[in-house]
Amino acid sequence: MFMHKGKARTFRHNFRLAVFLSYTAGLVNICGVLALGVLTTNVTGHFAYFAEGVFKKDNLFSFNFLFYILAFLCGSFTSGFLTEYTARKGRHAPHNPAMFMEIFFLLSLGLFGDTLVKQGFSKPLMACTMLFTMGLQNSLVSKISNSAVRTTHLTGLFTDLGIELSQLFFYKGRGQQKHLLLNIGLRGGIIIFFFLGCVTGGFLYVHITFKVLIIAAATLVAALIYDNIRLRFYRISRSLRK
Repeated sequence: MFMHKGKARTFRHNFRLAVFLSYTAGLVNICGVLALGVLTTNVTGHFAYFAEGVFKKDNLFSFNFLFYILAFLCGSFTSGFLTEYTARKGRHAPHNPAMFMEIFFLLSLGLFGDTLVKQGFSKPLMACTMLFTMGLQNSLVSKISNSAVRTTHLTGLFTDLGIELSQLFFYKGRGQQKHLLLNIGLRGGIIIFFFLGCVTGGFLYVHITFKVLIIAAATLVAALIYDNIRLRFYRISRSLRK
């Protein structure tokens, strides 16, 4: 699901990618809301709060939201740069640097987040770190899937889903209907697993607080291991057929 690109990608590759990473995004999102009071998987609402701070001349308030926006942008830039640089160097698995960076930050916050809060560490800075990781993830997933999968915010997904549901009434060809149903299934899968991440993350946060992010990091590790196992199995099967 990470290695296949362009025409080699199938619905199954994108769906597996969506399942693992949208669930991770749901976990991060609910943890950010409950622990820090900040949405950490998208920046749409942060623009409104930033504008509100400017209007009210509350510089500290507005700067916090400006930093949230820039943190997400920096994560997206870093992911795109690392992936492109690694691919141009001819390295195997160009997605690994961005994935490892995301795992590192999530694991660090999961292990030390509670301690940092108790010691009075800056919550806006912690929120920026989480937004940075989600920028990493969203950029990576978008690049791998040719923008077919977006795992960190749902506004565009519901827009696309609504359009495709309406098109079912007009595009009646068998190929057209199949294509639409596959897209609808992909959007639905992302929404469902993002929601499951939020629900399970919210339930677990009551008991383990920031350690929810350790589960998010473990989900990413599981995705890499799963993908590597499938790739090895595919290569062995292909060599045996030859």
